Amino acid sequence: MWKASLRSVVAHRLRLMLSGLAVVLGVAFVAGSLIFTSTISTAFDKLFDEISSDVTVSRDTAFDANVPGQENGATTVPADLVPRIAEVPGVANAEGDITIEGVRVVGADGDVVGVGGAPGLGIDYPADGSDDTVKLLEGRVPSNGNEVVLDAVSAETGDLKVDDRVRLLTPGPEIEATIVGIFKFGDTGNLGGATLTGFTEERAHEILGSGDYTEIRVDAEPGANLDQLRDEIQQVIPNDYIARTKAEQADENSSDIKDALGFLNIFLLIFAFIAVFVGSFIILNTFTMLVAQRTRELALFRALGASRRQVTLSVMVEAAVVGFVGSTLGLLSGLGIASLLRWLFQKIGIELGDQGLVVKASTVLTAYAVGMIVTMIAAYFPARRAAKVPPVAAMTDEVAMPERSLRIRALIGSVLTVLGIVVLALGLAGAGSKPVILVGLGALAVLIGVTVVSPILSQPFVRAIGAPFPKMWGTVGRMSVANALRNPRRTAATSSALMIGLALIGTFGVLAASINASVGKVVDQSLKSDFILLDPSYTPFSPQIAERAKDTEGVKSVTEMRATAVQIKDNTKSISAITPESIDDSFTLDFKAGDAEGLRANGLLIDDNVAENNDWKVGDTVQTTWLDGSRIELRVGGIFEKNEMLGGYLVSLDTAADGGTRPVDILTFVNLEDGANAADVRQRLDEGLADNPAVELKNQDEYTDSVRAQVNQLLGLIYGMLALAVVIAVLGIVNTLALSVTERTREIGLLRAIGMSRRQLRRMIRLESVVMAIFGAVLGLIVGLGFGISLQRTLADDGISELRVPGVQLVVFLVVAALVGVLAAVWPARRAAKLDVLQAISTH
Repeated sequence: MWKASLRSVVAHRLRLMLSGLAVVLGVAFVAGSLIFTSTISTAFDKLFDEISSDVTVSRDTAFDANVPGQENGATTVPADLVPRIAEVPGVANAEGDITIEGVRVVGADGDVVGVGGAPGLGIDYPADGSDDTVKLLEGRVPSNGNEVVLDAVSAETGDLKVDDRVRLLTPGPEIEATIVGIFKFGDTGNLGGATLTGFTEERAHEILGSGDYTEIRVDAEPGANLDQLRDEIQQVIPNDYIARTKAEQADENSSDIKDALGFLNIFLLIFAFIAVFVGSFIILNTFTMLVAQRTRELALFRALGASRRQVTLSVMVEAAVVGFVGSTLGLLSGLGIASLLRWLFQKIGIELGDQGLVVKASTVLTAYAVGMIVTMIAAYFPARRAAKVPPVAAMTDEVAMPERSLRIRALIGSVLTVLGIVVLALGLAGAGSKPVILVGLGALAVLIGVTVVSPILSQPFVRAIGAPFPKMWGTVGRMSVANALRNPRRTAATSSALMIGLALIGTFGVLAASINASVGKVVDQSLKSDFILLDPSYTPFSPQIAERAKDTEGVKSVTEMRATAVQIKDNTKSISAITPESIDDSFTLDFKAGDAEGLRANGLLIDDNVAENNDWKVGDTVQTTWLDGSRIELRVGGIFEKNEMLGGYLVSLDTAADGGTRPVDILTFVNLEDGANAADVRQRLDEGLADNPAVELKNQDEYTDSVRAQVNQLLGLIYGMLALAVVIAVLGIVNTLALSVTERTREIGLLRAIGMSRRQLRRMIRLESVVMAIFGAVLGLIVGLGFGISLQRTLADDGISELRVPGVQLVVFLVVAALVGVLAAVWPARRAAKLDVLQAISTH
């Protein structure tokens, strides 16, 4: 039986090829995702290991919160700790180090150098030119505040060289300085898209706004035990500060990167799972058809003494071979996908240096596990059916596999669908602490239920879709519909792959359209400002921009907004700091209690949802802990109706400063004087921003369009990911038609013998393909429409308040599905048309 199984694989290699290709594509996506994230993680681990000293001392933040612009402003280390640490036995050298976030380089072309979102960093450059972290390649070290050195990658990207004048955007004043040197960072120069500028220590202190350091780097004496040295240093520093070994500091530095990589990995693996799930339908269909075509062969095995178990095992061996070969090719293809992702990251400026692709043993095991397990599970049910072929079937010329009634399938599918709808409805009604999870689980149950019941649905759907075919194409059209109706299970399994892809596409299409519609409403209802100043990458910028805007003729007021975080009852909350004097000029605030004056004197404004959830009212006090460990008692000074632009918690800029928040703005809102000409004021504002290419000036419509552009960009990425599932679905249609042609060889020969032309035969198969494609597309879009509407209603209280159905887009998807059906039928139709009539008729 082993030999027979392997010979069967060889004999049917072409029929198994497309199923194997589905495994290859799914596994390639899984392996590529894991290889790429492992490569990035390894590259950054090496980077942080290179730059970490033996022991590092830094301020221990009160809690973890990744707030843009607030990474090191409130967490400095006093300079007087340096000599104290230097006296600890085992310390060879201790020196203060300054790293400033928000120092951005303007290139020779006037644009900001670096990747949007990647940090621009400033450091106090070592006076001797090189250390364990940096190495001077060209020029000299800066000797005064008007001189800087740049990292080599940033200098090359910005077309800057020694003796050039360079503009630097900092959290404080904008600086123009002379480049006196170019340096290399670490062993590879890899900064992951960030930029690095070196200053004198005095200038770095000035930009930081403090005479302290952001950390203290400690070099240990040769042979020192770093864990023991860390513990001894910890004993001589206050409890608010923490000492970490080289390995601990590297892990701490890379934690945010790994969190982002975790999200990227999950994002990629979700689409990989979709691809594998869709591919399982192709495998199931292929083995079902192969078993049906080999009924007589399997019966002969039974007649020759093979047991049912051996017959089942023979089919499973064939599946294992397909899974193994597909997984191997998928793993190799995953290297290509990882290389492509790396190239795309390099194109946007995130370099990984000379780091090669990292293939972990866990990645290899996962790739084979996914490919083998999915293939074996999908082939199991056809294998069980193969074992039920009676030996007597070997003595007949025509034998069909026994078909089970669809009643049980209808019952299971209906129960799953109804259960899914009930769970989905509970989510829509707001049941539980996280209704969106209920909506997701309900949608999944509905999707599985519809997939299970799709053979029953296929019959009325196919009849309706194919109703015009007889009038348009006569007998050929009638036969194409009859062929699609001949085996509902096969038609449903083939169409289900496309259905799943288009269900997800429809869901995201509705959600994106609703978000875009809601953005405009949120801005119109929440914002009164005439103009908004922002960095497109939402990197915080200097408050001098706001000061410049205030001094512009025609400007009535300017409202600055800063982002930070606090802990309330051990829960971390995002909080906005804002200019209290002009908040009413910039925002539409409907106060239910108190007013904007409640921001003053450690006041706190909250929206009605926060007030209700915490049972707070005006006059209540709230204990807060800030990033630098400060504890401030805030008094609730006002409760306003939820405003999506502001968030749930508001404090004044002065209160935030008391909590150690760095003075950098995330958004600035500009309000014009009554009667001022907006175009003239805008021109004056643009002139004031001419020296700062990082910050853009937008009116309300432009701001809305920029948010919509980001939504559409994400939607395009999601559609691109889902395209893999659609490609696999197309392969499924091709595979089903190709196997169907083989199964119907004699029938096709008879049709040709009684006068059907090759052209008519090709058309018949094309129409059959179109029917299956449209059935899958219609069912998928209906399900996707329901999911999209449900998701929008669930998120209505989170700002997605407007429901929009992208009708034109959905129609385009339907038309594309029909074209996909035509293209999928090209090869099977040509193959059928080329069959020799006499040989086809004589086929058994």
